[in-house]
Amino acid sequence: MPVQAQVLVIDDDVNITTSLQRALSYAGFGVTVAGDGVSGLEKALARPPDVVVVDVMMHGLDGLEVARRLRAESGVPILMLSARDLVQDRVRGLECGADDYLVKPFALEELIARLRALLRRGGPSEARVLQFSDMIVDPSAREVRRGDRGVELTAREFDLLTAFIRHPRQVLTRDQLMEFAWGRGYDAESKVLEVYVRYLREKLEAGGEPRLIQTLRGVGYVLRETRV
Repeated sequence: MPVQAQVLVIDDDVNITTSLQRALSYAGFGVTVAGDGVSGLEKALARPPDVVVVDVMMHGLDGLEVARRLRAESGVPILMLSARDLVQDRVRGLECGADDYLVKPFALEELIARLRALLRRGGPSEARVLQFSDMIVDPSAREVRRGDRGVELTAREFDLLTAFIRHPRQVLTRDQLMEFAWGRGYDAESKVLEVYVRYLREKLEAGGEPRLIQTLRGVGYVLRETRV
């Protein structure tokens, strides 16, 4: 099973969020929902998804302001939904930081196709520096830092670490990690994953830093802070 692309849906219409959660989950995405702009922005910044779907018309913090604030902090792709179909409305949405703009009513097939296109395109999310706790990963330069210390990784170790940092606090199974770092067809029964997790831990903790890659016995691994 491949690592799921994580979608955050922000909309104050429960019928919309319920419908999108069902459709996107069926299409193979991992889906989180937020019922207002404030909680949506908090979720997007606390645990960055792979792509955000946000409605323009919401009470309180609207989708335009969510996109503007999120873009100031993150390069995550944003797909904006709105019943407003005038050119100036679409332009405004894009100028606020959205990567794409879809007018309501829309076909679910088109929404899914646009999300997949944003994920293929990568764009700012591929180039942006990723951070979790005191660890910083630069995908474009393939560099890793733990606090003030540089961490030298092999290509395979870097690919494996990237799987973790793109899905923080999400439990990843052995099969998901094997496919992400080694591709399909690799012997999933081998102990190579455990060996490389050990390599990563040794390098990431070489300065006495707390463990970030945690083991969930019988399930897989998760990138999260050490629980005291």
